[in-house]
Amino acid sequence: MATIKIKQIKSGIDRPERQKRTLRALGFRKMNQTIEKEATPQILGMIHKVSHLVTVIK
Repeated sequence: MATIKIKQIKSGIDRPERQKRTLRALGFRKMNQTIEKEATPQILGMIHKVSHLVTVIK
């Protein structure tokens, strides 16, 4: 599968617990952190749920 780079652009503070857990499950620990993940349907769904907090880097 293809890999995608994801960057956290907004904080998880004052967000619902479910969104905080999704960010943690994606592997984010700090703001402005960039991670690389496989583009599986599960990962893409998680990105969609927190799309207002992260951005996908081409």
